[in-house]
Amino acid sequence: MELISQKLSEIKLTKDEIQNPNLFYEKTLGTTIVAVVYSGGVMLAADARTSSGQYVANRVADKIWPITSNIFALKCGSAADTQFLLQTTKGYIKQFGVEYNDKPPVKVAARILQQFQYQYKNYLECAVIVCGVDNLEGPCIYEVGMGGTVTKRIIAMNGSGSHYINGYVDKHFKENMTKEEAKEFLKNAVTLAMFRDSHSGGIIRIMDITKDGFKREYIPYKDIKFPNMP
Repeated sequence: MELISQKLSEIKLTKDEIQNPNLFYEKTLGTTIVAVVYSGGVMLAADARTSSGQYVANRVADKIWPITSNIFALKCGSAADTQFLLQTTKGYIKQFGVEYNDKPPVKVAARILQQFQYQYKNYLECAVIVCGVDNLEGPCIYEVGMGGTVTKRIIAMNGSGSHYINGYVDKHFKENMTKEEAKEFLKNAVTLAMFRDSHSGGIIRIMDITKDGFKREYIPYKDIKFPNMP
């Protein structure tokens, strides 16, 4: 962290940038990310559109970031900030695993992310949902917001598209869903967000994390249809 602080101190800022640190950031925002704890593990889903203002910079971006073999993160906000934050955290977590010779707990990753988010709260413009399965708590989700707020949840969602699906989530989410129910719930949630939010789109990436490992899959754009729900 001292090296990072030294590098930041070497950046020469104008008077306006010092008064408003976010002024020199390019706004590359817009996403939909959702995660739920179900009966057998944790399931994640995300759209794949990276936008820069009204320009679609990447239509097949991967917003599910691996930290370890049992911990993954969903990212939203500035793409550059999330990559810096998660790549740095990945190094600390790898060292933790070597020292303790065990799979790192999910809450340790959340705690490291919290420290970075708080220390650089005037510079980072992003949020992260940390998901995984460990030997301490089993399947769990931690939401790490801007400024370093950490909340443990059984369902978490973020991004510009998440505001459009609050009603769907309130009506259809339930605890201890089966694997099939969780997958259908996430698919419908992200699809609804993509149809309403212009900054969410592309394909839908889904990941299932259990004590035995993880499995990735995706739903191509041509197979994404508006859900027929009661």
